[in-house]
Amino acid sequence: MNLAPLENLRGNYESMASDWTVPQHADYSDENQAVWRLLVERQTALAKVHACDEFVQGLKTLGIGDSIPNFDVVNARLEKLTGWRVVGVPGLIPDAVFYDHLAHRRFPVTVWIRTRAELDYLVEPDLFHDFFGHVPLLSNPVFADYMQLYGQRALEAGAKIDLLARLYWYTVEFGLIRTPAGLKIYGAGILSSAAEVKHAIAGDGVERLPFEAASVMRRPYQIDKLQNTYFVLDDFRQLFEAAQTRVA
Repeated sequence: MNLAPLENLRGNYESMASDWTVPQHADYSDENQAVWRLLVERQTALAKVHACDEFVQGLKTLGIGDSIPNFDVVNARLEKLTGWRVVGVPGLIPDAVFYDHLAHRRFPVTVWIRTRAELDYLVEPDLFHDFFGHVPLLSNPVFADYMQLYGQRALEAGAKIDLLARLYWYTVEFGLIRTPAGLKIYGAGILSSAAEVKHAIAGDGVERLPFEAASVMRRPYQIDKLQNTYFVLDDFRQLFEAAQTRVA
């Protein structure tokens, strides 16, 4: 999560606190709500078919529906389940700040949402990607513990952080899992993109490799195109074990 110069970022960074958090907007426009509704209806339909049960259950448990979620309402439910809460941020934030939030069971969610013209592609993560893609699985105890442990390990990684960044990319963002119902998705980068959902599950010329932490950490990734490689878990507990892998 490399931070570009502030003047090149889209969010309003002027009113943020020392931990880079900002209050959630209280006045999302009708157009903001319409964009959320278009995205959530499309991606929920895909998730019901292609996402793992834990993600779909998280959507239901947290009440994520056709209006932009109120962070306080969601936090009241989420904290009871796993001790996690979401915090508003203006957009991309420094790596160390992001990892510190994770290590303390806080997930940063961008408070602005894309425009209608950006439904299918956005350079920076927005509210829809951060919230719809990431937050539902924070209601799952195993995945929630992985995310906190990942934050702790990332803070300790120092010069080896690039290796752990690959682990995050191929799990939290673009992870697949094998289930009794077949291959399913849990990665936020896939579940927040209609094109990536179809590509990850049925795309031609795509590698879908068994998950193994050391292999993941050796595999570079690209951020500006559909992925050519996905790693497939057999069980979410592999993530917890992977986060404890010592980076060489």
